[in-house]
Amino acid sequence: MKKYIHAVPNFSDGRRKAVIEQIIKPFQETPGVKLVGHFPDADFNRTVIEAIGEPEPLKKALLEMTEISMRLIDMNHQTGNHPRIGAQDTIPIFPLKGITLEECTAFIDELAVEIYEKLDLPVYFSGENARCEERKNLGFIRKGHYEGLKEVAHTDARKPDLGEGKLHPTAGAIIMSAGKNPLLAFNVILDSDNLEIAKKIARGVRGPSGGFSTIRSVGLMFTDRNQVCVSMNMFDFAKTPVHRAFEFVKMEAARYGINVVGTEVVGTARQEALIMVAEHYLQIENFDRDQIIDNHLVDLV
Repeated sequence: MKKYIHAVPNFSDGRRKAVIEQIIKPFQETPGVKLVGHFPDADFNRTVIEAIGEPEPLKKALLEMTEISMRLIDMNHQTGNHPRIGAQDTIPIFPLKGITLEECTAFIDELAVEIYEKLDLPVYFSGENARCEERKNLGFIRKGHYEGLKEVAHTDARKPDLGEGKLHPTAGAIIMSAGKNPLLAFNVILDSDNLEIAKKIARGVRGPSGGFSTIRSVGLMFTDRNQVCVSMNMFDFAKTPVHRAFEFVKMEAARYGINVVGTEVVGTARQEALIMVAEHYLQIENFDRDQIIDNHLVDLV
């Protein structure tokens, strides 16, 4: 059986079309790799890539992507609403088919050494690859964002896992991780331009400040629509379903007389996460996944 990995790298440019097209090219041109999609966001100034592939060609594409990001993005001039520490900010991967979590963890360790040795880019490990409990949390690594991290990267608590105690002069650093389930990036958009309220709600959602242990959340402004959103990274939709987080944000917003005007799924989502939402709101009883006709196509294609 062939092995397939799901990769969701994020790089720090969501505005320059020509730059974005160059960075995603390795996933379009490498045999054994499929570009599922890419999702630029101008306000965040960030692009999410969704790709699947066999381990060796995927490793090649991820290395090439990182080199291109480093060459085309200068963090000294990059701005955006999303927390970030580097040009090629993250490479998270997840087992998709025929491969174990342990193999994915080893994949990240090997790729990280290549990135550091070939590109001189400092690496922070997170998720299953984290070298300490604190670094399993992206928020801990990103504290202070690029601007703040480069001032403290020499200290023991904030030093890269691979690299000297400093960031790359233009590309910053990269966060690399393997995880059991891909995170679900979910935004709840509010009919308000009050960023402080969105931040207050986000603090109530995210685990470290007393909310859901499997969610990290920030309040962000969508400048083009003059509305704020509560942006969530959901790391375990089985433990904390999407509908539960949505209802919490909706309830907290109502305290301020604010309504939810829409939601967004950024990138791809596992089918199961959306089925759980349907089961909850439609009150479906004893739903069998085999009732989804599309699922029967898998073994035919």
